[in-house]
Amino acid sequence: MTTDAPDTEELLRRTGAGDPSARQQLLARHRDRLRRMVAVRLDPRLAPRVDPSDVVQEALMVADRKLGAYLKERPVPFYPWLRRLAWEHLVKLHERHVLARKRTVLREEPGILALPEDSAVLLAQRLAGDGSSPSHGLVRKEQRDRVRSALARLSPADREVLELRYLEQLSTADIAGVLEIGEGAVKMRHRRALDRLSRLLTGEGGDQS
Repeated sequence: MTTDAPDTEELLRRTGAGDPSARQQLLARHRDRLRRMVAVRLDPRLAPRVDPSDVVQEALMVADRKLGAYLKERPVPFYPWLRRLAWEHLVKLHERHVLARKRTVLREEPGILALPEDSAVLLAQRLAGDGSSPSHGLVRKEQRDRVRSALARLSPADREVLELRYLEQLSTADIAGVLEIGEGAVKMRHRRALDRLSRLLTGEGGDQS
């Protein structure tokens, strides 16, 4: 890691010491990751009026206000904390514009935001593998459709860990922070989800939902 791109821990240390430049770098460092998360979770019905970048900007503004309190306690790793702020804002937008009702959401719960159609297809594509040969296009589509069908039969908890890993492309440590469980538990849940998915694809697994 070069001095031009200090890692998150170093930026947190410098921010805590009162370095305003480090504070700005810290908040900007994960902007693209947050935008990717929002983009794959955003309900298509919100797309005409909500841009993922606006959701991220709002989350970062909230993070800036709450950063002092976060630095005192460090309850979870930094990115999962940022992601939670973006998630909560996204849920509020969904409730305001789609559900037209108000509800307080303090932490992420599977099923609050259904995965949009395009994101479900992308998840199935990544799990099925995406070769580049045009001659295998039909085979790839059939495989993707089978994976997508199997994903729909998994439990919300199993789908959640696969979404975090393959859609948001989070590390084991970040998934642990998001789910508030240990890294060992994340690895176990990930293996279990892949095993159940595999058994569903081979016709050996029953309905997991």
